[in-house]
Amino acid sequence: MDAIDTAIFDALTENARISFRDLGAAVGLSPNAAAARVRRLEESGVIAGYTVVPGAVERARSREVDHALEVFVDVRLGIDTDFAAFAARVRVFDYVRDVVHMTGPFDALIHASLADTAALDAFLSHLKRECGAAQTQTRVALRSRN
Repeated sequence: MDAIDTAIFDALTENARISFRDLGAAVGLSPNAAAARVRRLEESGVIAGYTVVPGAVERARSREVDHALEVFVDVRLGIDTDFAAFAARVRVFDYVRDVVHMTGPFDALIHASLADTAALDAFLSHLKRECGAAQTQTRVALRSRN
């Protein structure tokens, strides 16, 4: 990586949606040369992907769907997972009502309202794959007084 590649990387880090014309102007290249450099950075693995906001799809879907399934998920965190970091990763989902640090056999309790069991399954998979949950136990509310 030379100075131009570093400048391209920095510009894309600041704004991944910048046009090749604007990117080229920012680093002193033509739009075609900037595009070629970006492709080389992608092929070499320096640029491994473009970021999406965690939970954005779920938040968008949550606004469209009635949340008929109310759940309480007990979570035992992985040995290297800090509760504050875990809670921050989980709170990005609009359907999560609360995340509580607990005593006892589980480290956390999540209260969530989901559309259906498929959404619950995806959420539990995400907790284990992306958030640091080592074990979960889920309870589904049959009715509530609200």
